[in-house]
Amino acid sequence: LRGYLTKYDCSSADLNPIGGIAKADLKRFLYWAGEPENLNYGILHQIAAAPPTAELEPITDEYIQRDEEDMGMTYEELTVYGRLRKIGKCGPVSMLKTLLIEWPQLTARQVSDKVKFFFKMYSINRHKMTVLTPSVHMESYSPEDNRHDLRQIFYNVKWPWQFRKMDEIVDQLESKNK
Repeated sequence: LRGYLTKYDCSSADLNPIGGIAKADLKRFLYWAGEPENLNYGILHQIAAAPPTAELEPITDEYIQRDEEDMGMTYEELTVYGRLRKIGKCGPVSMLKTLLIEWPQLTARQVSDKVKFFFKMYSINRHKMTVLTPSVHMESYSPEDNRHDLRQIFYNVKWPWQFRKMDEIVDQLESKNK
């Protein structure tokens, strides 16, 4: 969804059994499966607690490369963006309007910046989504589901009309709050 992968590297395989599962959902499952009353695989707690890392840079005592820092967003946020984009059929403006309600702890400008950043990264990396390894799809939302995806591959990363409209919405909200 975000395109945080190396094309033809970590995305290469014959089948990707967890590729169709949002990372946040997978993490919740690992915690659940580690509980004694469920599957009792305690090691799964350690796996779920480990910070996600692409391990493309050397790990030292002072430094661990972390996916969420590199991506500029958390996997929880990415799941929200993906579900709104795919299931909710949201573009930048409708996603902003939805998240202004769902994320009241953030200012309108912060929400707008996050949505703009997501759509910029999504459009820069959209081409990678066309060559992904086939995944197992078990729910209506799948971050890497290209079976019925007829959207264009290349986008204008500046989203000029949409981002300008988002700025207007934020400006109106900020002027009301003054």
